Amino acid sequence: MKLFEFEAKNILRKYGVVTPKGDIAKSLAEAERIARKIGKPVVLKAQVVVSSRGKSGGIIFVNDVTAAREAAVDLIGSTIKGSIVRSLLVEERVNVAEEFYASVTIDRQARRYIVLGSTTGGIDIEQVALASPDRITRHWVDPAVGFSQSMAESMVVKFSNLDKHDSVEFASILHTLHSIAMDYDAELVEINPLAKTDAGQFIAVDARITIDDNALFRHPEFQERSLVTAGDSPWEAKAKQENLTYVDLDGNIGIIGNGAGLVMATLDLVYLSGGRPANFLDVGGGAGPGVVKRAVELVISKPEVAAILVNILGGVTRCDLVAQGIIEGFNESTARKHVVVRLMGTNEDEGAHILHRAGIHTHSSMEEAVREVLKFVS
Repeated sequence: MKLFEFEAKNILRKYGVVTPKGDIAKSLAEAERIARKIGKPVVLKAQVVVSSRGKSGGIIFVNDVTAAREAAVDLIGSTIKGSIVRSLLVEERVNVAEEFYASVTIDRQARRYIVLGSTTGGIDIEQVALASPDRITRHWVDPAVGFSQSMAESMVVKFSNLDKHDSVEFASILHTLHSIAMDYDAELVEINPLAKTDAGQFIAVDARITIDDNALFRHPEFQERSLVTAGDSPWEAKAKQENLTYVDLDGNIGIIGNGAGLVMATLDLVYLSGGRPANFLDVGGGAGPGVVKRAVELVISKPEVAAILVNILGGVTRCDLVAQGIIEGFNESTARKHVVVRLMGTNEDEGAHILHRAGIHTHSSMEEAVREVLKFVS
């Protein structure tokens, strides 16, 4: 689960990290009230969980209350990278003297957390790594040892442009981010930029936190919030509600399969054959008619989908039950789309017979099925 910026900053403040003064606004009146209360130039930031929102017009700097209201008119209800802006974070503008970067994330190759710090902030850390690797410090955390304040201080020793006071402050923030990551089962805790003001104070100007979905049961404060995020497409949101493993794509061939590897192989073959997959949907092993029915209904409901390819390799999954679910899904839907089915494995003949009676031809070869579905979209 990706948290909104204001949620991430609420957590940072809880742990003693300084953030700009501000509040969340869901209406023009609220945005105006917050700006007036701050009483100085402010920034209005669209609360969407997409990257580079500033480049898409989602962050606006203004000097007074009237301009804040005008900016709120432009932002609330607008769409940024497919996400509707329903709220704004209205904050004081920070006089930035220097920008830094601080984060804790998971290095999946190393199978452990990594703490990152940089004396260059405000841009992607990948760009800094390429352009100025000497400006980055890293520490891979041994889970049996943890991450202490002294370890954090050892990280920032390499930065000769930091005096003793700033080194201790920067290290303290890195140590705090690791504590947040541990306490919230976070896959990412990031401050970018971490600003140093003209007065010498470190302030988290922007922040991101991503919590492991599998650990949400340990965080009751998020129980009322769905796994659906602002960055989800309508079909991804529906899939989460139906407990389906689904990723939206921009093609016109719907893909349904059982097993992530098989579905990925199907997407690859469709693409290499000249087709454009519209989605990734894995019904999982042992899927019954109900799951398959919901999968078909979801994929068929997407207007861009011209044809659907169902690719099933039956092991614990029974082909006859899959066939039953396909028929039920099409019968429940008002949309009429071409469907091509590849069945192989457990109860393959029974499944094929069920589909043949409904007028749906089946294939035993994935290559044949892909060639067939391409006929309906060319």
